[in-house]
Amino acid sequence: MKEYAPAKINLFLDVIRKRDDGYHDLGTLFQTIDAGDTVSAEIREDGRITLCYNEPQNYPLESDLVYKAAKLLQQESGTTHGADIYLKKIMPLGAGLGGGSADAAATLRLLNQLWKLKFKPEKLEEIGARLGADVPFLVRGGSAFAEGIGEKLTFIKPLQLSEEQYLLVATPLDSVPTKDAYAGVPKSGPDRWETFKAKCKSAGKSAIEYALANGFNGFEESVFPKHPLVEEMKNEFKRLGATSILMSGSGASVFGVFATREQAKAAAEELKPLSRYQVVTRFFEGF
Repeated sequence: MKEYAPAKINLFLDVIRKRDDGYHDLGTLFQTIDAGDTVSAEIREDGRITLCYNEPQNYPLESDLVYKAAKLLQQESGTTHGADIYLKKIMPLGAGLGGGSADAAATLRLLNQLWKLKFKPEKLEEIGARLGADVPFLVRGGSAFAEGIGEKLTFIKPLQLSEEQYLLVATPLDSVPTKDAYAGVPKSGPDRWETFKAKCKSAGKSAIEYALANGFNGFEESVFPKHPLVEEMKNEFKRLGATSILMSGSGASVFGVFATREQAKAAAEELKPLSRYQVVTRFFEGF
């Protein structure tokens, strides 16, 4: 049994305030993209969970979100089943695309089927919230406003680019530790986020045009000075004629929209020497 793990971008991301518990309240518009890893699994009757990869990973198995998701679902459901899990990893680490969280979400969906648990998406989202802030959204994917640390979700009608448009996502030869992004990030209060959200909601069928024209990422201000390769990538996208160019999440990936697939492909070719990962794709409308 196989499950696709589409990654995400943030079409809007603002840091609203720092909370008393040390976390930050965010406002973001999540969007899944048609690019991601694949999780496969076979059932085991002895209750063991094993995990192997297409390429060796440089961290211990117990810290892998796929392994953690499988163990947590096993505990929550009380199942006696186990699984042999195989992760075909394509998405880069430290890229702001939610690759690891998407893998965890896919594992929850996959094992829910494999073990015949019949948990509803809401239950999987609740379990996912214990694994990471992006996981609940990635259980269902599509398009959603997220608040709090990312766990308060409002799903909206899936957004999609116009027929001709294509998205280019490129990760520069750098990765951004989350603590770097949060250090010095401006806390902008709720106004910008609430305005964006309200206008997006009231735009109806034009929500995608509004979102693409008014994209924002507050982390660019804290990331660019310490990670000039990310800013350079954004400038290259501008030079190559992209629109709606933003860093995704807390970095390091940058995305932009091109008028045609051919233009996006030509830009990707030019950016190859500056990239450790890139994909020309469209939005993924969710499960």
